[in-house]
Amino acid sequence: MRRLLLAAGVSLTLLLSAVAPAHAACTISTTPLVFGAYNVFAVTPLDSTGSVTFRCGNQDKDVVITLDRGGAPTFNPRRMLNGSEQLTYNLYLDAARTAIWGDGTGGSQTFSTSNPQNNRDILVPIYGRIPAGQDVRAGTYTNSITATIQF
Repeated sequence: MRRLLLAAGVSLTLLLSAVAPAHAACTISTTPLVFGAYNVFAVTPLDSTGSVTFRCGNQDKDVVITLDRGGAPTFNPRRMLNGSEQLTYNLYLDAARTAIWGDGTGGSQTFSTSNPQNNRDILVPIYGRIPAGQDVRAGTYTNSITATIQF
């Protein structure tokens, strides 16, 4: 078992794509979710938050926002990479970090809302967690997640 005295720097970038019917218009943007330094000796998980912001027009009744696996084979866990080294983490819909935010498959859930406020920014938090006890090398671990809005 490897032991390191250095913490691993971790960042997560959210990339966006949008799926939109011709009659409606919604926009979507994100704030980065950055975990900061991960301490391999910590006994508690490392948590962070980011957000998705969307704005829809008058004709949009139902909005669903999904997050992809970010290249991982499953939603639980997702993984950040530093070369071939992996650091597992996940993204959640709730502050308790129990509802994995995904596309509704593999035990994940989607964000959905009916009849959002018209022409107003709506902020949806993204709750991230890196579980404690991962023995990884020091370095920068990254992953890209695609957020998709359907309306």
